[in-house]
Amino acid sequence: MDKLTKYRQYIQQLLTEESQGDTLGGDIIESETVFDLVNDRYLLIDLGWKGHKRIYNCVLHLEIREDKIWIQRNQTDTLIADKLMAKGVVKDDIILGLQPPSIREYSDFDAV
Repeated sequence: MDKLTKYRQYIQQLLTEESQGDTLGGDIIESETVFDLVNDRYLLIDLGWKGHKRIYNCVLHLEIREDKIWIQRNQTDTLIADKLMAKGVVKDDIILGLQPPSIREYSDFDAV
């Protein structure tokens, strides 16, 4: 299996695992995974209702760009980069897109 196929599989597994956890709002808020396999964009979204308030929140957003995994958003307590590395992703193939470019160069991950 080539690297990109593995990375796609790892991301989908990770988001599916994360979607199984409890949401903050209880039963009326559900977690939904969105896998855009054509453009390599992957989301975990919480949606539903809390009383009369509509809940719609992108919890996790990952992308594959130029053979690297970009973490664009992480609203969890989970260290997503660590979970990806535990699955087999090399550190140099992870980019913390949620951090400003000027800060990325000081991380242990690719700075792009």
